[in-house]
Amino acid sequence: MNNEGTPSGSSRLPGFHRLPMAERVRLVAQSAGLTDEERAALGVGRPPLEEVDALSENAIGVLGIPLGVATNFRVNGRDVLVPMATEESSVVAGASHGAKMVREGGGFRAESTDPLMEVQVCLDDVADPASAAARVEAERASLLAEADACSRTLPAIGGGARDLRVRVIDGDFGPTVVVHLGVDVRDAMGANVVNTMGERLAPRLESLLGGRAVLRVIDNYAVRRIARARATVPASAMGGPEAVAGVLRTFSVARHDVHRAVGHNKGMMNGVTAVVLATGNDTRAFESCAHAYAARTGAYRPLPVWGRDAKGDLTADLELPVPVGIVGGLTRAHPTVRAVLKILGVKTARELGEILVCVGLASKLAAEHALATAGIQRGHMRLHASKLAALAGAQGAEIAEVAARLVSGGDITAPRAADILREIRK
Repeated sequence: MNNEGTPSGSSRLPGFHRLPMAERVRLVAQSAGLTDEERAALGVGRPPLEEVDALSENAIGVLGIPLGVATNFRVNGRDVLVPMATEESSVVAGASHGAKMVREGGGFRAESTDPLMEVQVCLDDVADPASAAARVEAERASLLAEADACSRTLPAIGGGARDLRVRVIDGDFGPTVVVHLGVDVRDAMGANVVNTMGERLAPRLESLLGGRAVLRVIDNYAVRRIARARATVPASAMGGPEAVAGVLRTFSVARHDVHRAVGHNKGMMNGVTAVVLATGNDTRAFESCAHAYAARTGAYRPLPVWGRDAKGDLTADLELPVPVGIVGGLTRAHPTVRAVLKILGVKTARELGEILVCVGLASKLAAEHALATAGIQRGHMRLHASKLAALAGAQGAEIAEVAARLVSGGDITAPRAADILREIRK
C-alpha cells in the first residue's frame, strides 16, 4: 500500500484496517481532498453544541456513533470510499469484503430514475368519488402551476411538480379520495417541499371535489424514486463453484420462507442504513420504505437477488426505493455529514442512491458468502474479540494480541480478555 496517499484514488486499500486510526484519517482526507476543518469534523463527530439545540427538541447532548470507511467499491467505473456510521464493526468489514469480491468481476453497475417524491392529499366526503380523477385531470395544468408557486428554487433548477394521480380507497368512514402530487425534488430528500405543496393544494382540491381534506402528507412509500444495481461475482473470487451453489441454496430458503427473508433483507440494510445515517438522511423513512417494497407483491420477499450465469459465476441484483438527499437538513447543519458527502464524491442525490444499492448488495453478499461457507459467526466473533480486548483496557498493539489469543483459545468472553491482558502486561 502506498503510504503517501491512496493509490491513484483507488478504493482498493489492502491492509487499511490494520493502520493506526490517525493514518487512516490522513489517507481518506488526502483522497477526498478534505480541508483541515473537514478533517477535524471527523474526529469531533458532531456540530457545535450550541447548534445541537436547534436540531432536536429538549436536547441535552450528543450520542456519538463510530464512523468507519468501507473500501474496495467500484461503482460505474469510479472508485468510491464509503463512510458508514455503525456501532457494529462487522458491517464495515462485510461491505468491504463484498465489494472486493464484486470488484474482481468489474465492479457494480448502477442506475436510477428521476428523483420523484409524492405528497398525498386525502379527502373524505367527496360527493362523487368515481368522477374525482376526471375533475382533477381537467385542472391539471393550473394545479401543477399552483404547486410550483411554493418553490422558486425547484423550477429554476429543473425540478418541480410533474403530475397528479387519483386513487379511491374504501376506508372505515366510507370512500376516501387520495390525490398524489408527484414532484421532482432534484437533490433534496424532499419531505419539506412536497408537504408544503400538499398544504397549498388542499383547499383547492376541497373546492374542486367538494370534500374535506383529512391528510396532507408526504408519501414515504417512494416507489417512483428507484435505484438499481447489478454485479457479476466470479466463482473464483468466492472460493469456487461450491460457494456459488451455497449462496443460491441459502437464497432459495429466503425466497420461500418469510423468516429467512427478513434476515436476508436485514443483512442488506446493515450496510445501507449505516450509509443513510452517515449522510444525514432519514433512516426510519428509508427502512420502512424498503421493507414495504419487499412486500409489494403481497408477500414479503428477499430484495437482493442472486442467480448464476452461463459461466457459473454469481449474478447479483438489487432494486430499492431511495428517498435520500444531499442538500437540506443535516447536510447543511452537520460538519461531519458534509465531510462524509465529500468523501463519497457524490454530486447528485441520484448518485448517492446508486451507491446505496451497491452497498446493499455488497453487505448482503458478504453475509451470504459467510453463511454458505464458514458460517457467519466466525467473522462476527473475531471482530467481537477486538471489542472485548478494548473494553478490558487493551491499547494499541495489545488489542490485536488479546483478540488473536481470544479467538485461538475459543473462549471469547470479557473475563478471559481481562486475564489475557494481565498475562501480556506481566
